[in-house]
Amino acid sequence: MITASLPVLPNVWLGTSVENADYLGRVDDLRKVDAAVRFVSFEPLLGSVARADLRGIQWAIVGGESGPRSRPMAEQWVAEIEAACRKARTAFFFKQWGGVCKKSTGRHYRGRTFDEMPRAVAMS
Repeated sequence: MITASLPVLPNVWLGTSVENADYLGRVDDLRKVDAAVRFVSFEPLLGSVARADLRGIQWAIVGGESGPRSRPMAEQWVAEIEAACRKARTAFFFKQWGGVCKKSTGRHYRGRTFDEMPRAVAMS
């Protein structure tokens, strides 16, 4: 296998999706890749990810599944991710609760919207 060292481009963000604890290994893999911003999309969030280690991750996006066959998302799962974000100083973005009619469930969590974005990352 040929490997090459490529420059980290400031306009390229790398991310992965994690739906439940079965896929938490993706976060570890993402952390190994040089990027200006690394993000995890916890959507559709289908189970607890309480063991998520967000060190080295700049942004976490959380959202429930939507559509006619959508599965529910527990508020506790969202709280676990927010706590992991606070511990790792990761920006927390709450996208939606999801559901059959996602507009009616909205995107308020704990009475407000969470639209945090990652801070600019210094290039090394």
